[in-house]
Amino acid sequence: NLGLAKARGEILVLLNNDAVLGPTWLEELIGGLDRTPWAAMAASKLVLYDRPDTLHSAGDYYGLDGVPNSRGVWQADTGRYDTEEEVFGPTAAAAAYRRSMLADMACSGGTEPKGRVLDPQLWMYAEDVDLNLRARLRGYRTVYVPTARVLHRLSATGGGTLASYYVGRNLIYLLAKDLPLDFLLRHLPSILRAQVRFVMEAVRNIRGPAARARLRGILAGLLTWPRVLPTRRRVMSGKKLTASELEATIRQFSPRS
Repeated sequence: NLGLAKARGEILVLLNNDAVLGPTWLEELIGGLDRTPWAAMAASKLVLYDRPDTLHSAGDYYGLDGVPNSRGVWQADTGRYDTEEEVFGPTAAAAAYRRSMLADMACSGGTEPKGRVLDPQLWMYAEDVDLNLRARLRGYRTVYVPTARVLHRLSATGGGTLASYYVGRNLIYLLAKDLPLDFLLRHLPSILRAQVRFVMEAVRNIRGPAARARLRGILAGLLTWPRVLPTRRRVMSGKKLTASELEATIRQFSPRS
């Protein structure tokens, strides 16, 4: 957030310190925005650093069950995701954003404290999912640029119990913060099933520290989600999409077998 506040230029780029860039990555990524004036964000193709023939993300999506994921994750990079096209949102490990869009997001009040782009309440996991949801609710769109290729060392900085805890907690915060009430009520059964599945998977692996951290994170989310309600009110008051329009958008970009 401090960097984004200080940065200048029409396009700003976020890049993880565990990402290794292809030789023309930046040129290709910015070119994607140049070719698509309708897009406010550009998503890279991320592949695994130690298995560069395996995808990690070809753009992100959000499920009707409240679970985010990446297109093509863990799949072989066979060319299926080599088309420049619209996706739900980018993975912030390697993404470009129009400055005008980021300025609008900072002014829209979707963070606590106000005036930030990424929400400090989420800290370091799923904060890009939150930004994608808030941006979509305000009508912003993303182009996926397959020629902007990045090798990603997964969890080289974080990961482990840290990731397990905050992912468990923050997915619940996203439900409480970014989804219209009509959407939540309509999809409550699938949302509950997803959370129960996470709990059961963690219980089955309870001897592992990551599983125990995931359970602690889910419990923390359930006990403390009201803290994001002031932010929710601001997100909902500034949204431009209805619950039905958000659902249609989520369905549009969910993967199909």
